[in-house]
Amino acid sequence: MGNPAKGVSSLLSGWASRHHVGNVMLTGRSTAPAGQIADLTAGLRQLTTVSGVRPLIATDQEGGNVQVLKGPGFDRMPTALVQGGWRGTTLVERAGRWARQLTAAGVNMNLAPVADTPAAGAHNPPVGDLDREFGHTPQTAGAGAAAFAKGQLAQGIALSVKHFPGLGSVTSNTDFSASVVDTATGKDSPSVGAFRQVIDAGVPFVMVASATYQKIDPDHLAVFSPVILSWLRSGLGFSGAVITDDLSGAKAPQILPAGQRAVTALAAGDDLLLLSAAPQVLPTMWQAVRDRAASDQEFRARLTQAATRVITVKKQMGLVTCTS
Repeated sequence: MGNPAKGVSSLLSGWASRHHVGNVMLTGRSTAPAGQIADLTAGLRQLTTVSGVRPLIATDQEGGNVQVLKGPGFDRMPTALVQGGWRGTTLVERAGRWARQLTAAGVNMNLAPVADTPAAGAHNPPVGDLDREFGHTPQTAGAGAAAFAKGQLAQGIALSVKHFPGLGSVTSNTDFSASVVDTATGKDSPSVGAFRQVIDAGVPFVMVASATYQKIDPDHLAVFSPVILSWLRSGLGFSGAVITDDLSGAKAPQILPAGQRAVTALAAGDDLLLLSAAPQVLPTMWQAVRDRAASDQEFRARLTQAATRVITVKKQMGLVTCTS
């Protein structure tokens, strides 16, 4: 659930226990010092720790225009495109430094790196126009994203590579456009190799895009596509947890009502739902999932699988304490 990086929201305070909020994303932009962010995350942990299971506290700390935490104690990070021009060892070291800054502030998950590959100079609103890519070829994009991942993973930060299977070929942004269609990317596209590099680096999460990929599954947004989610596991060998791109305020997923978004994503194979921009949809989604689980044994089994994958990551991070 999204929570502003400036303080505990009244929504989260009211819903944390009622709707079993288990993970939080710091949103917006903050110039507060790291110590103040640490106080905030301590409060968030207290609100959302249940039965010895502590939360993932995530943020967007990519660099450039996409850096939530910018106050004293946090380096101003250059864009990913600049980072991708460094030597691999340099990027690993600096990504590790940025990870230690997050850890000191109580943040344990970064919704990064971007492994999308827009062409140089192409009009690409979600990635290329903001220099969020590490390079303009799949090899350079993947190598830079993998180096960033290695540096942060080594410091105990969970990462979510994004936006699978790639937003490098689209000409509109799923945050603001209702229909974003990729007509170029297929299962054998070289751009998919960038994601494979980062998965091989050991990221525990993959974030799936809300675009439609005509060559893979023209009938569903990727985030709602059993075809794409199955291929991510069988074709790329990913065994971790899958997180959606924002299902709350982003425009593209709103082709479905809020409750249906949650049920459809989970049924398709997503494990963790991101509600960042408009977290007020949480009660509706929570009730829809609860109702579906009450009447559908197969869906209940899918929920157990999803929860197990997320808890497995938390165990690996030391966020689960046995209370029995």
